[in-house]
Amino acid sequence: MIAILLGAPGVGKGTQAALAAERHGWTHLSTGDLLREEVAAGSALGQEAKAFMDRGDLVPDQVMVNMVAERIAALPKDSVLLLDGFPRSLPQARALEAAAPSGSLGLALYFTASDEVLTARLLGRGRKDDTLEVIQHRLSVYRETTEPLVAFYRDRGLLREIESDREVDGIQKDVLDAVSAVLERPEPA
Repeated sequence: MIAILLGAPGVGKGTQAALAAERHGWTHLSTGDLLREEVAAGSALGQEAKAFMDRGDLVPDQVMVNMVAERIAALPKDSVLLLDGFPRSLPQARALEAAAPSGSLGLALYFTASDEVLTARLLGRGRKDDTLEVIQHRLSVYRETTEPLVAFYRDRGLLREIESDREVDGIQKDVLDAVSAVLERPEPA
């Protein structure tokens, strides 16, 4: 089952996915981590992605789709994949539907917090590219390209909202409850 984690930069998707994966043996696939690994390795993909990332822009859809599809194809069929940072646009969401095994998209968790909370979190993590100007640009890009995904997954009956301006353990309980509810659903006949 694939659970998509949606929300603005700094909302806590990665923290929640890492905790859930560690506690339950699930797979956490962070496209941000994958891209940073490619940049650190100096690969062609990393060099191409770095120019976009440094500006706070999204890496082109086809690059992301190919990278994620490869990882999904390599997973065992009965695994739980927490997909963090992808899709970030409607074309990516449609490409994910086409690439994922039939019936494997089970849930879209939408983490929410105010821009003030998000900005404070991002400034506090100490990354070189987390300047106020870049953060404001990222949040603007997020609203333009990613927020339409909320309606996309709501229309498919997959969306579950989670308020993330609270204690990590309370958020984690909501994440686990949502994933468990999908895993416990009877298989369609």
